[in-house]
Amino acid sequence: MKAAERDELVAVLADRFAKNMHRHLGFDWSEVRERLAGNAAGLRSLGEMESTGGEPDVIARDAGTGHYTFCDCAAESPAGRRSLCYDGAALRSRKENKPRGSAVEMAAAMGIALLTEDQYRALQALDALDTKTSSWIATPPDVRELGGALFCDRRYGKVFVYHNGAESYYAARGFRGLLRV
Repeated sequence: MKAAERDELVAVLADRFAKNMHRHLGFDWSEVRERLAGNAAGLRSLGEMESTGGEPDVIARDAGTGHYTFCDCAAESPAGRRSLCYDGAALRSRKENKPRGSAVEMAAAMGIALLTEDQYRALQALDALDTKTSSWIATPPDVRELGGALFCDRRYGKVFVYHNGAESYYAARGFRGLLRV
């Protein structure tokens, strides 16, 4: 990442941090900025999150390690990460009308992780998200071995967890990711 791109990204993150203090009460941007300084891999991942529409923001801090957790906080599932099946095995299983990729593989390429159900619910406690879209979440191996995958959304003021065939994909379903720096 070039210096100008890095500086622009950090400025966007700082602005979002300041405008959404309810997500990280008691945190200090200067400490977050310090964690980002010199972290080329973390900045690259945050740049990918931003460029695909995720609007990453700080949502947690590990008191033991000092790591900050960034998560996609866009109101709807990131637009640049929709119309994906769940994982590579699901993508390979499709014989026709294949999507452009899979959520698990795209997250890995970006250097981020799909949210677990608990992480998704914790994020939803901060803001009402995915009221028109849905997001794939990390699926337990026993569900995935049977061909399924899980996704979540928020409707009627509640967070719902659903299942679908892992090879399915929809224009309104993407995935949210998180990154610890």
